[in-house]
Amino acid sequence: MAKPLTLTSDNFDSTIENGVTLVDFWAPWCGPCRMVAPVIDELAEEYDGKATIGKVNTDEQQMVAVKYGIRSIPTLIIFKDGQPVDQIIGAVPKQVLTSKLESVLNS
Repeated sequence: MAKPLTLTSDNFDSTIENGVTLVDFWAPWCGPCRMVAPVIDELAEEYDGKATIGKVNTDEQQMVAVKYGIRSIPTLIIFKDGQPVDQIIGAVPKQVLTSKLESVLNS
C-alpha cells in the first residue's frame, strides 16, 4: 500500500525534481489539514507509479515552507519536473485535487 512520502529539507528537492509531485504543506494542530489527510492517503495509493504524493510538516520543516511562501495551511502545490505548476489553498474535495493532478499529468 502506497503512502505519502514525508518530505524534509534533506529530500524535498530530489523528490520533486522529476515527474509530477503533489505536496501537502500541513501541521498537526491544523483542523483543515486533518480533514485533507485521508484524501492525501487515498491519492498516494491511486497515483502510485504515476505521481509522487508527499507531505511537509510546516512546524518541523520551516525552511521548506518559507522557500515556497506558505502562509496558510493546508496548502497543496503540484510540481512538474521541479517547478510549481499549480497551488491549492485550504481543504478542497478530492475531485478538485484529482482533476488538477490529471491536468498536469496529461499536459
